[in-house]
Amino acid sequence: MNLNSIPSLQDNYIWTLNDNTGNCLIIDPGEAQPVLEKIYTNGWKLAAIFLTHHHYDHVNGVNKLLEKFPDTVVYGPEETKDKGATLIVGEKDTVSVLDLNFSVLHTPGHTLEHISYYSPPYLFCGDTMFSGGCGRLIEGTAEQMYKSFQKINRLPDDTLICCAHEYSLPNLEFASAILPYDSQIKAAYLKTKKLRAKNLISVPTKLAYERKINLFLRTQYSDLRKALDIELPVKYMWDIFAALRKKKDRF
Repeated sequence: MNLNSIPSLQDNYIWTLNDNTGNCLIIDPGEAQPVLEKIYTNGWKLAAIFLTHHHYDHVNGVNKLLEKFPDTVVYGPEETKDKGATLIVGEKDTVSVLDLNFSVLHTPGHTLEHISYYSPPYLFCGDTMFSGGCGRLIEGTAEQMYKSFQKINRLPDDTLICCAHEYSLPNLEFASAILPYDSQIKAAYLKTKKLRAKNLISVPTKLAYERKINLFLRTQYSDLRKALDIELPVKYMWDIFAALRKKKDRF
């Protein structure tokens, strides 16, 4: 399988996965033109489209793609049924594309019906988890997002976090401000800063790496609680997650 990303809009990535025969899967096409250019340039055959949630920067290209390829199946959660989805999927469903079986994970928080697609090692997680950060709580709650993170955190170390935005550098700037003496975060920040200075992509990253540098996966750590001025004991772990997300919103 060949994994690629197509830069889109301001800071989106449209992910593509294609096999050696030219069949391709498109994830969250926020616009159609760059996808069509890739398809025509590479001679790809559109096998399917995955949608993670209903926001415009993830779905706006669907209808134009369907005009060109009307027989394409578009998988998505209930909230995308009026955004071009032709087959509604949710938690515990399995989607078979490109001879791969993708498990559908309900990962709410950013939106209420947000889903992610997982077939080892690929995790297409939309706006749930980013490298070094998490999605904004637009419709959902900190409890929902925390539980979504815990669900992702149960996946194997080599899981590739294929997120939908290039947010790594600002996320690591925030993490560095919270834990300025953390050597792993500092190293990740410097590495990412060099990549972005050359306009190079910083994702996907592996889940094992995210466990080291993503503060939203480290809510159980005493140094993070101390930095957030949270006294023990804490009744719910997602309260720490909520405090961290609020601080990120104000950063």
